Amino acid sequence: MRFITLFCLSLIFLSVSCTSEKQTEKVDFKEPPASGLSGKELSIAHCSRCHGFVKPELLTKTVWNDVLPSMGNRMGVYSGRFRPDSLFDAGVGGDAVRSAGIFPETPVLAKEDWAKIVKHYLDNAPDTIPDPIRKSKILMGLKHFKYRESSYNHRPALTSMVKILPDNRGIVFGDGKNRRNVLTFLKPDLKENYTIPLASTPIHFYEKANELYLTTSGRGVFPTDANDGGLQRLLKNGSQQGYKQADTPVSNLRRPVSMAYGDLDKDEFEDIVACEFGNETGQLAWYRNNGKGGYDKQILRNKPGAITAIIKDANHDGLPDIYVLMAQADEGVFLYENQGAGKFQERRVLSFLPLNGSQYIELADFNKDGFDDIVYVCGDNADKTPVLKEYHGIYIFLNDGKSNFKQSYFYQLNGAYKAMVQDYDLDGDLDIAAISFFPDYLRYPEESFIYLENKGKLKFEDYSFPEATKGRWVVMDAGDMDADGDVDLVLGSFVYFLPQGDTTGLGKKWLSDGPSVIVLENTIR
Repeated sequence: MRFITLFCLSLIFLSVSCTSEKQTEKVDFKEPPASGLSGKELSIAHCSRCHGFVKPELLTKTVWNDVLPSMGNRMGVYSGRFRPDSLFDAGVGGDAVRSAGIFPETPVLAKEDWAKIVKHYLDNAPDTIPDPIRKSKILMGLKHFKYRESSYNHRPALTSMVKILPDNRGIVFGDGKNRRNVLTFLKPDLKENYTIPLASTPIHFYEKANELYLTTSGRGVFPTDANDGGLQRLLKNGSQQGYKQADTPVSNLRRPVSMAYGDLDKDEFEDIVACEFGNETGQLAWYRNNGKGGYDKQILRNKPGAITAIIKDANHDGLPDIYVLMAQADEGVFLYENQGAGKFQERRVLSFLPLNGSQYIELADFNKDGFDDIVYVCGDNADKTPVLKEYHGIYIFLNDGKSNFKQSYFYQLNGAYKAMVQDYDLDGDLDIAAISFFPDYLRYPEESFIYLENKGKLKFEDYSFPEATKGRWVVMDAGDMDADGDVDLVLGSFVYFLPQGDTTGLGKKWLSDGPSVIVLENTIR
């Protein structure tokens, strides 16, 4: 079995299966009558209720055998007669899932119909699916980037965020271990400046004057429905180093992963859009700054999976709109058009299958027509389908000027996690720097980092660098770290489990001497 599959299976990102014998209180029910529909018709009707329809051909029989029981649970079909308690985490997270009705107490379809669905998938799924093969070799060596590694690390690295500080002030990164969450500031020479202990895992960093707004996800970055996350405000600690705790403007969030800041209602106060990813439950909401030190919550989408939000005036009407990438089943890009008076109208502009593993979006004008295009990244493989997928990678969707988007470019990148668009070589066009958290380590380990140099007309040349496999890159930031007029990069590594069956030896190296962060210093200036 491939290294990547075994590695993914060892992660605790994986959904919890029904293994407990303990069961909920018995509820009397009558099974719905059989429909008389075919397995294909039933699949389209039921499997499209939560997400885009996934054809049987997209996964192997072996993988479907793992996936289908979880799908059945969401339709009230369990291995026993009653819903098992093992579906729910202990505490408030499990209570939230139970209250949301994610797993019905009674079945929504007859077992005869469910058997038809299972048969349809297993009859039509292939035995094997070939792994993606690269059409051309990745060029090694970055023309104008210098590799730099910090001597200060938190091993094993569980880097949860990285941020380049402007004005030649160094970088900051978070590390989220179970009982030791910290925020570390490094000087420009990448030596430790100071470290702040935290009660919760730092996941997003926003600096404003003498204030720091720090989004924390709770106890680690792993899937949860517990409302332990929030937004903390910290103040500069006078003439001393570091920050001191001020208040928590937004609290009780279920695994928030990012925030966007801007004046959405044009009242001269900065509002917040919160991506509350959660797990089975979650929300996308914006928080109106009431001008009195508090925020008033307004829900935009009451579903889990919000992962990236961008505030931008999409239709040039003078009102800031919100682009949002949703992952976690019903995947897609949504545009929330500002109607004024604090009202937004939702419009889905792109749809993706749940197998995509949507991770990130950016806006950039690639064809210089004055309209923002969408750069979309997908490649999350930490689920029940941890196999290499030919449609994972980096996409560019061009804007027709009316916020309709058409795919115009695709770069296949196994396990792609983030791509940041900048004119890195200062030649007047936009290049792309990308990281992968689930590359094909056995055949193409250099996929960990890819630099796409723009050659014009949406043609790119791909590069990596020899040290790309020194860490397992999960976060990245771009900015002018040394204030010399070009854009540098910082990458953060996340290593938790030793890969099972690892023949590359990378896992042991990451655990013993892998860096928390590295810097690719742009030397073009």
